[in-house]
Amino acid sequence: MKLLLKEDVDGLGYCGDEVEVKDGYGRNFLIPKGKALLATPNNLKAFTHQKLVVQGKLTKVIAAARAVADEIEKVTCLVKKKVGDTGKMFGSVTAQEVADLLNGQGVDVDRRKIQIAEPIKKVGEYKIPVKLHPAVVAEIKLVVEGEQEAKESATPAELAPELAPELAPEVAPEGDAEAKE
Repeated sequence: MKLLLKEDVDGLGYCGDEVEVKDGYGRNFLIPKGKALLATPNNLKAFTHQKLVVQGKLTKVIAAARAVADEIEKVTCLVKKKVGDTGKMFGSVTAQEVADLLNGQGVDVDRRKIQIAEPIKKVGEYKIPVKLHPAVVAEIKLVVEGEQEAKESATPAELAPELAPELAPEVAPEGDAEAKE
């Protein structure tokens, strides 16, 4: 019995292959499970037409993914993160932050397509892959800059000098102190 495979079958062939199998295997397993069709001239013609339609759609999807990849390649993302005195970053740069930066620059990318291998916890430049399609991978240029954290040990007078007279403790004038004695 000659059959046309609609999907890959282990040990038999791949989708679109015309194979010769025993009658019982084809009639009782492959055809009822939807894995194959009889290899008639009409089925062959319909299958090749459907295959061409699918290939046309696939080329359009890949072309759209390449267009987005070209836009991504042009963009440089800049992230500013708070850094302590030792140069250690608080937190890390996430895929969601990178996706938001790209969306802010007019490139729409799903955060799940951004593939950060390990957390970005240091200041510097990074190349991050974005898998838009199994055949199309783009790279984002990401620049991470550090901002120094404000000193927590600073006094209120140092932080706001214009408010210093109001925050200073009340001191009696010198003349009043002598009068009390």
